Amino acid sequence: MSATPTPGQESLPLGDADEAAAAAGAAAHAFASHALPPEHGVWDELRGAGGVLRPAWQRFVAAVPRPAAGLSVAEELDHRVAQVEQRIRLDGVTHNVFADAGAAGSGGGSVSARPWSLQLLPLLIEPGDWAAIEAGVVQRAELLERTLADLYGPQTLLHQGLLPPALLLRHPGWLRPMIGVPPAGGQRLFIVAFDLARGPDGRWWLVSQRTQGPSGLGYVLHNRLVIARQFPEAFAEMRVQRIASSYRLLLDALQQRAAGVAGHANPRVVLLTPGPYSETYFEHAYLARYLGLPLVEGGDLTVRGEQLFLKTVEGLEPVHGVMRRLDDDWCDPLELRPDSTLGVPGLLQAARAGTVVMANALGSAFLESPAVQGFLPAIAERLLGEPLSLPSLPTWWCGEAAAWSDVREQLADKVVRSTFPRGGRTSQAFNLGPHYPGADGERTSVPVHEDPDAWTVQGRLRFSRAPIWGSGAVTPRPAMVRVYAIADGRLGQKRWHVLPGGMTRVARREDASVSMQRGGTSLDTWVMTEGPVDAFSMLPQRLRVADLAGHQRPVSSRTGENLFWLGRYTERTEQLVRLARSTLMLIDADAELPPPLRVALSQLAVRTGLAPQGVPTLSQSPRHFERALLAALTDTHTATSIAYNLQALERAAMALRERLAPEQWGLVRQMGEGFTSALETLHGELPLPAQVLPALDRLALQLAAATGAQTDRMTRDHGWRLLTVGRLIERLQGLTMRLQAFLGPAGAEPPLGALAHVAGVELLLEQFDSLITFRARYQRHEDLLALTEVLVLDRANPRAFAGVLRRLRTELSKLPGPAEAHLPLLALLPAEGAGLTLERLRELEDQPVAATADALRDLAAELLQAAHALADQIGERFFTLARGQDQRI
Repeated sequence: MSATPTPGQESLPLGDADEAAAAAGAAAHAFASHALPPEHGVWDELRGAGGVLRPAWQRFVAAVPRPAAGLSVAEELDHRVAQVEQRIRLDGVTHNVFADAGAAGSGGGSVSARPWSLQLLPLLIEPGDWAAIEAGVVQRAELLERTLADLYGPQTLLHQGLLPPALLLRHPGWLRPMIGVPPAGGQRLFIVAFDLARGPDGRWWLVSQRTQGPSGLGYVLHNRLVIARQFPEAFAEMRVQRIASSYRLLLDALQQRAAGVAGHANPRVVLLTPGPYSETYFEHAYLARYLGLPLVEGGDLTVRGEQLFLKTVEGLEPVHGVMRRLDDDWCDPLELRPDSTLGVPGLLQAARAGTVVMANALGSAFLESPAVQGFLPAIAERLLGEPLSLPSLPTWWCGEAAAWSDVREQLADKVVRSTFPRGGRTSQAFNLGPHYPGADGERTSVPVHEDPDAWTVQGRLRFSRAPIWGSGAVTPRPAMVRVYAIADGRLGQKRWHVLPGGMTRVARREDASVSMQRGGTSLDTWVMTEGPVDAFSMLPQRLRVADLAGHQRPVSSRTGENLFWLGRYTERTEQLVRLARSTLMLIDADAELPPPLRVALSQLAVRTGLAPQGVPTLSQSPRHFERALLAALTDTHTATSIAYNLQALERAAMALRERLAPEQWGLVRQMGEGFTSALETLHGELPLPAQVLPALDRLALQLAAATGAQTDRMTRDHGWRLLTVGRLIERLQGLTMRLQAFLGPAGAEPPLGALAHVAGVELLLEQFDSLITFRARYQRHEDLLALTEVLVLDRANPRAFAGVLRRLRTELSKLPGPAEAHLPLLALLPAEGAGLTLERLRELEDQPVAATADALRDLAAELLQAAHALADQIGERFFTLARGQDQRI
């Protein structure tokens, strides 16, 4: 991290000790005087005895930059809170929240993305405290690794009665198909997360552990980047330990073990996500981008002959390692949950065959049961030969009659948890004490006696209070820290490394959950060191020329399909916006529209979805037509409306988060949000044209920026080519439909349809975005031949048929596969130009103008049919519909 102050964050003058001391005193006074009184019976992270700031916080406030001129320390901190919130919005950091119980993909509850909640002040952990935490976490990570090795191997823990068989046999995370199967690469756990809290006596306690696919590492990284920039002086002067090396160690450990499976130096490792509707999808995309791993969903992978493959637009590519963020039971619908659409059929078979390294190994979910914690002290003595140094909460598994009898009359200060997963969660807690009433205000009743094995009782710990700054005050809130143990892949080194920090979560009040899903918020976690600060960055070792080919990022079929539709939705929305804007302006214009133009606009609006079927035409009732068009703009249920296409564009972009720059993703999100908010009205009334036109103008500019980002700010790989092909196919379809509408049917009068009038010519040129080019060449010559040259024959015009087809042929020829494989695609298009030559026009020159119009009608029909066929063939050849659903076209 840089220790250079950001603009607007002046450092204290180095030569003025008196001014520095005065500023530090003002900051300390602000923290002390603006803090709520300490709570009795809990550890206050900010203050010690007598309300004095603890030493770490004294050092922190001493390094807080001097406020800007005219601001107090409190006002300056409030300003920084706003900066953090703005940074979160700009970076698009989100956390998906479900309205009802249920996990993503399980069919439970609607989901909405809300901004990630991050507080300004970090949690400070002194070196001595961290040393104890680190030693305890390393010990427990090794214990869990050995426990898994025993239970899926010789099972001495079961034979010696150190772990009740019921805890395994009833837990869905105990995978019988993996018994006796050694893990590929020799390691079962690569990441283990431990939720820790400090008790009233200042000791750290283990509250829970996560072994399947512990979440939070992406958020930890982003939290650090944001908060360290707010306090660069404090971050440097307090010797806060860096975290980048932990991510490198994780990647190295996985790649080294995957290399043993692959048999070569460049194994392919992917990050498996449940998809965009996962609670923590942002961090999956963020972490994949940071580590340089392809982000894949279950539908992107397939098992062939006990080998895992990635479906790419170039064919199947072997996968040797999977960093998974998908819980065990969703991973394989063949052997686990048959209703899972998130997993990979046959993944367990590939794991059993030892052809893929899983991080973490399948079958570790049962270790997350709270009941297991009660048996770990004895297991540690057996497997490690030493007691656990990091204490866990007192635990009684109710399946043991003696344990339940001992605790059943002492539940007032206890928490009852479900032993096995419940309500979509790893374990569900029920607070039974007098300060923790149920939803009806009465003490909650838990039917332990009906199924004792299903319940576990744990002691309640009053978490320490972390300082939260907001609205000019410090509010202490209950805090829990998630600490990560990471497998160390370096030869000759210790087996585990602990990320120096973690994700601190705080609850709104004592009886609330620290879960982000249930209203918690997060802090950055600063671990201070007395030794040298680790200056490691994620820059890897020097590459060799031979390594370059192995670092090319594959384009999965799903990614290619989403990029293809990203291009199509962008172009389609842009065309709809241009048509809607022109139509509304013409309706409200003073000039009378020629009848053929009214017919053309009416038919084109219905055909493109701007107006519904059956609406009175512009000739029948202009006001009814206008109202129908205004109502359709924000109709999210019609697949051709502007609002629907903006939503579809956002969905495609969300699935591509790891490939898109934050600015590009933010622009896509802002388009939908801005357009919807701009058209909001009171009482559900229709927006007025005066309200709609500025919104369409703004959206047109944003779409131009989005197209520019796609064109000029993305690498020209196969994914980008599919995006470009999608945009060009959509452009060809849209422009041919517009030419057909303005020419009208063959044999109609006048023979040129709406193009017989100046207004029709200008409007068609606007739809082709070619009005300036036409006027520069032909001034006031609105004849059909001039239109044909600019809109059909001009290869230099990116909106003319010849220009679109030239680029299409170029990009199609560069798609993956041998040159002969592209011939069927290219054969759908004219071999050169637009399919209408100058020689053909010369033949028609002496005939009535209707003959040229008919040639243009035939050309438009042929190109429209070719565009549809081309889109279908590209889908059949390159894309895999992971969920068995077609895109709405």
